[in-house]
Amino acid sequence: MAFDIDMIKKVYSQMVERVDAAREVVGKPLTLSEKILYNHLWDGTPKTAFTRGKDYVDFAPDRIACQDATAQMALLQFMQAGKDKVAVPTTVHCDHLIQAKDGAEKDLKHANNVSKEVFEFLESVSNKYGIGFWKPGAGIIHQVVLENYAFPGGMMIGTDSHTVNAGGLGMVAIGVGGADAVDVMAGMAWELKFPKLIGVKLTGKLSGWTAPKDVILKVAEILTVKGGTGAIVEYFGPGATSMSCTGKGTICNMGAEIGATTSTFGYDDSMERYLRATDRSDVADAANKVREYLTADPEVYANPEQYFDQVIEINLSELNPLLNGPFTPDLSTPAGKEMTKKATDNDWPLQVEWGLIGSCTNSSYEDLSRASSIAQQALDKKLKTKAEFGINPGSEQVRYTTERDGILEIFEKLDATIFTNACGPCIGQWARYSDPKNAPKNSIVHSFNRNFAKRADGNPNTHAFVASPELTAAIAIAGRLDFNPMTDKLINEDGEEVMLDEPTGWELPPKGFEVKENGYLEPREDGSSVVVKVTEDSERLQLLTPFTPIGDSITGAKLLIKAFGKCTTDHISMAGPWLRFRGHLDNISNNCLIGAVNAYNKKTNFVKNQLTGEYGGVPDTQREYKKEGVWTVVVGDHNYGEGSSREHAAMEPRHLGVAAVIVKSFARIHETNLKKQGMLGLTFDNEADYDLIQEDDTFNFLDLNEFAPNKPLHIEVVHSDGSKDTIKVNHTYNEAQIEWYKAGSALNLIAAQNA
Repeated sequence: MAFDIDMIKKVYSQMVERVDAAREVVGKPLTLSEKILYNHLWDGTPKTAFTRGKDYVDFAPDRIACQDATAQMALLQFMQAGKDKVAVPTTVHCDHLIQAKDGAEKDLKHANNVSKEVFEFLESVSNKYGIGFWKPGAGIIHQVVLENYAFPGGMMIGTDSHTVNAGGLGMVAIGVGGADAVDVMAGMAWELKFPKLIGVKLTGKLSGWTAPKDVILKVAEILTVKGGTGAIVEYFGPGATSMSCTGKGTICNMGAEIGATTSTFGYDDSMERYLRATDRSDVADAANKVREYLTADPEVYANPEQYFDQVIEINLSELNPLLNGPFTPDLSTPAGKEMTKKATDNDWPLQVEWGLIGSCTNSSYEDLSRASSIAQQALDKKLKTKAEFGINPGSEQVRYTTERDGILEIFEKLDATIFTNACGPCIGQWARYSDPKNAPKNSIVHSFNRNFAKRADGNPNTHAFVASPELTAAIAIAGRLDFNPMTDKLINEDGEEVMLDEPTGWELPPKGFEVKENGYLEPREDGSSVVVKVTEDSERLQLLTPFTPIGDSITGAKLLIKAFGKCTTDHISMAGPWLRFRGHLDNISNNCLIGAVNAYNKKTNFVKNQLTGEYGGVPDTQREYKKEGVWTVVVGDHNYGEGSSREHAAMEPRHLGVAAVIVKSFARIHETNLKKQGMLGLTFDNEADYDLIQEDDTFNFLDLNEFAPNKPLHIEVVHSDGSKDTIKVNHTYNEAQIEWYKAGSALNLIAAQNA
């Protein structure tokens, strides 16, 4: 039986009336995305047709999911909100703080030891406030959500950018910062700019070596890392309905890499099969009663150009296996000879050292079974694998079932390391090197979603390529980046030429899913007596102090750093070893912007202190400014804040005294996070003004006292020689968001309202 079945039935019970009303208001047939959005309006029955990409709308999400790294700060904030219990079903999943090194048993034991304080904090806060708690080792948040909580037609937010994975079960599931989650936990509306809509029509059918992963790798090539910004991507067509539910999840999961608000598929037979296989027949039965409302109106898919802002068509029968990378998830290369040339021209190492399968993107039973069919061939055909294997099952249910069915044993016979049911290398929790900064140049292939520099192992020289689990397995066996299993032969231990056959596998386990201990802890009905302890001398946890408003008069602000090129949340607030400080704002602020490249010397963590004229690390320099009461400004390029939802990338600069971030363009979640923390997130009206900013500049905000929606601001930039430039900057703040700024943060406003 499903969790929260009464809530799910309530969503369906109101859906017919609300969607019918929305169709009348909008005056045309509706996409699935629109049906879900209009069914979740905070104000109830739709009365207004919203303009995509323009109108800010208040929504009422059905549930919230948090992973352990971001949950710490989210729950520390919620503790300040003055509430006794969360207002909507909420869960916490411990999957980020487990480092991959020696294998599941040892790694989990080590994590429970070194992060005991954090896990106990999260468990106690969950118990106190009515939050479901999934213990370390229970699984990766998004796989656990897909197996237990996702449901067609629902709306969910989560404190991780890959929350969008739940679109594989027909949800509108959106990654947010912790402050957004706190709003909803506290019983308030969640605000989002009404998304634009991108339709992806899938024709044909996947076969052979081509997998669902290749669909999103192709979409990433087409749209690039920012092409989906501000939009929901809705997949449809015969190619969509022919795909498994977990395959759909893979596609939606990696939609975060194109900047999409979320991605989703209409409810179909594969979703019904998955619901029933995961002991949720009650959800399937309820969904079937409103089935036509859980997909787009027929006219939409018949004439998509009339209803979507952009339409892409991909013929799955013509799609070939792809590898995307290195260093960016949208650089796509077909498997085989094209990679030979591209790698040679760009000096990418052709030898592959690791093949990694798993993560929230590709850790389902189907993924592992298909990859294991390739691994079994290596054993049967006497092939010696040239690269090392690492496997991260998605959940304890998947791990237990694949172990029962002999799938994991196949990998183990190839000396693969079976890591914990956790994120591991995908998020930088991989103890691959003792000194990653000085580690050698190399290539790895993985089925993860992100491949930014230093992402997996901390080594800036690791060239990471994203591929399907099956292709990852084949390339790991061959040991070459340019291996094409469809055409290339391998020499086995007997000196014979052999070829790998096409992968095979099961959509769902033939004998059903099974698990002995899933790792879930139900919270107390009344948690009022639960005591949450945070010691004052803790290095891992720190109770929050409300931010002081920046105010409407910023003068004499100094440039902290002008970031050159790509500046993701990994650059602003690194993960890896820094994950241990996610619950301690002051300590984790010591990684603030240390990965950003200084535009003036092309170095990282080396900026000029205008007060002394000396150069030093970004956090140290910023702390000197803060000590002297000097506000600072950060300047950046396009898609600033791309990547993870981590709000630390906004909270750290705010804590240290950065008043404004001025860039060419923002990634959606990061822009919202800056607003939530009471900062100024601004964009150059003229992108060329980025080039005007000099290393010794001082910033005077000329009309901040007139801060208002749709009204640009003007900044006087004073250069070291006394010359000045006045630049115009734009913003997307509405009235409510300006109130966050005036209060010092959104949380300050919530606390005041609940006082």
